[in-house]
Amino acid sequence: MEHTNIKSTPKDVFLHLFNIVTFYLSVIGFITLYVQYINATFPDILNYYFSGIAGGVRWATSVLLISVPSYLLTTWMLEKDLKVTPEKRELKLRKWLTYFTLFISAVTIIVDLMVFVYNFLDGGLTMRFFLKVLVVLLVATAVFGYYLWELKRTSKKTKIPFILTIVVLVVVLASIVMGFFIVGTPKDQRNRRFDEQRISDLQIIQNQVVDYWVKKNTLPKNLIDLQDNISGFIVPNDPDSKITYEYNIVSPLAFELCANFVTSDSDFNTEASPKFAVPYDGVYKQNWSHAIGRTCFSRIIDPDLYKDYKAGIAPVVAR
Repeated sequence: MEHTNIKSTPKDVFLHLFNIVTFYLSVIGFITLYVQYINATFPDILNYYFSGIAGGVRWATSVLLISVPSYLLTTWMLEKDLKVTPEKRELKLRKWLTYFTLFISAVTIIVDLMVFVYNFLDGGLTMRFFLKVLVVLLVATAVFGYYLWELKRTSKKTKIPFILTIVVLVVVLASIVMGFFIVGTPKDQRNRRFDEQRISDLQIIQNQVVDYWVKKNTLPKNLIDLQDNISGFIVPNDPDSKITYEYNIVSPLAFELCANFVTSDSDFNTEASPKFAVPYDGVYKQNWSHAIGRTCFSRIIDPDLYKDYKAGIAPVVAR
């Protein structure tokens, strides 16, 4: 029987809205986390960027660490209030939010199944896609089932909410810890970003060395020769140790650049990850694969590739 005389207080509005918003954030963060895990475990050979996956994992983990405790706290506060005033189960605000969540989860399930069937008929059903569809389906079904139970729930004392709280905490913590094995610990990711910056610095230096040779027909004797007060170019140093990168002249047309790396790209790369980076001139590709420790990259300048530069004409590069 509906209690039409029960009205929402400002406290009720705050708790219910805050509770549902943090719940939605938790669900989105949880799905995002597992989608990124799937991207890392089953990489797409045409679209794989580890830094993007690691960033997605960090964002989803941050959302879960804040939104899940907030949701559980407000849920506990609402449960405590309902024990004192059981009639508040019939609040219109509570009913609206519950039915709205049921609607969203039901639509999500239907759309998820539609996408699954479409890709199955289109021949695009891969393990990567199937797992993503499965994650969304399981989460949406769990949400629908929980709120359907919540809608029919009475004021009778039960241990189900406590059990669900423990299950949620265990699943969330396990999911976050899983990320340390898939994308590495925060320290691993920081070290990787340092190494990515080192590669970026070496690419810039390489480009400047080639440009120096094009203009002067000789390699610079040292990296200091590359600095230009007019253009404002300053030779970058190692982002962590601040030590100057190693530069060696091998022959009149060959040189090498060296750096000390703290990670190996093979620890993060998969068969789908790009092992080549395109220099800024875009003329050819160079291999920037590296191991832990000192790694040198040998470069040989092909004069034929830059003869148009020397003539003052920008070369036409096929795209």
